[in-house]
Amino acid sequence: MPSILVVTIVHDPEDSRIRHRQIPALLADGWQVTYAAPFAAYDRPGPLLPGLRTVDLPRAVGRDRVPAGKAARALIAAEAPRHDLVLVHDPELLAAVTGLGLANLVWDVHEDPAAALVAKDWLPRPLRGLIGWGWRRAERVAERSHRLLLAEYAYQERFERPHPVVPNTVLVPDLVPPPGTARVVYLGTVTMARGAREMVEVARLLAAATDAACRVEVIGAARDEESARLLEAASGQDLLTWHGFQPASVALDLLPGAVAGLSLLHDLPNYRHSRPTKIIEYFAHGVPVITTPLPVAVELVESAGAGLVVPFRDPDAAAAAIVELRADPDRAARLGAAGHAAAKAAYDWGSAGAEFTATLRGFLREG
Repeated sequence: MPSILVVTIVHDPEDSRIRHRQIPALLADGWQVTYAAPFAAYDRPGPLLPGLRTVDLPRAVGRDRVPAGKAARALIAAEAPRHDLVLVHDPELLAAVTGLGLANLVWDVHEDPAAALVAKDWLPRPLRGLIGWGWRRAERVAERSHRLLLAEYAYQERFERPHPVVPNTVLVPDLVPPPGTARVVYLGTVTMARGAREMVEVARLLAAATDAACRVEVIGAARDEESARLLEAASGQDLLTWHGFQPASVALDLLPGAVAGLSLLHDLPNYRHSRPTKIIEYFAHGVPVITTPLPVAVELVESAGAGLVVPFRDPDAAAAAIVELRADPDRAARLGAAGHAAAKAAYDWGSAGAEFTATLRGFLREG
C-alpha cells in the first residue's frame, strides 16, 4: 500500500483540486494519505476519512510567509522518509525544502506564479518584474530536481522537459435540470481581478431590468479587502446573495437551475493561458456560461457551444446577455445541454482521476 504526503500552505484545505479530486482518487486507489494544510487558519475541520491523516500547518499569506515555510520544511523533513511520495502544491514549498535532498518530491503545478505577480498587491510593483524573471529561472532548476505534474497543457511551454498533465476536470452529474430564470451564479474565490466590481454592478443592473426577479448569487470567499467590502455592501443593500465560502458539496448544489454562470476575469497574464475551472463546473451542471474573452475561455465556450462572450470590465454587456437568456429559455436550455455534454465527454474527473493515480504509481516504479 503506497503512502503519500500532500502539502499546501497557501491553498484552502477545501481546495477542489486537492481535497475533492486528488485525495479521494488516492484513497480509492489504495494509498495511505497524510494531508498537511492550514486547517486552523482557514477555520476548516480536518476531514475524517479511512486512510487519511491530517496535520495542521500555518498559512502563508501576503508578506507573512516565512513562519509557514519554516513549519512546512520541518514537517516535510520529518515525514518525507516515511512516505513513498511527497506531493506539494505551492511554489513556496520548493524554496522551503531547498537543501533537503528529497528524491521523492512531486510538484503539482496549478498556477503560473511569475504571471500572477501583477495581481499581488502585497508585493511592491518595482519588484514584480525582477521576481518574475527569477522565478522563471527557479522553475527550470526545480524540474531538474523533482518530478512535475501540470494542471494545464499550456504550462509545458515554461519547462524544458515534457511532464505529465492532469487537467482541472470535475465530477459530472449524469442528469441536470434546465436553466431557470431567477438566479445567476458565480463560483470560486472572489478578487477584484476576478470581477468582483463587475459582479456587483451586474446585480444592480439585473435588479433594475427584471424588477428584482433575477438575482446574482456569489459562492466563494473574498481574498482581498476591496472585494469583501463591495460584496458586503451589495449584500447589505439586498442587491445580491453572498454565500461566502461553502464546502464543495454545498457549493455545487447551488449551481443547477441557474440561468447563467459568470466568469468575468480580467485580462491578466496569469489568466490568458489557464482554463477557468468554474467554467467546467458550469458546464457540468448544465448552466450557460458568460465569460470575458480570455483565449482559453473563449475556445472552451465556443467549441462546446455552451455560452456567451462579453467584453472585459463591461457589466452592461454581461447584464444584457443574462436578460437575453432569460427571454429565450429554449436557447438557454440548448447552451446548458451542450455544456453538460461537453463536460461529460471531455472534462469528467471520473476518467482523469485514474490517470492521476496511475501517473503517481509510475513515479514510484521509476524510483
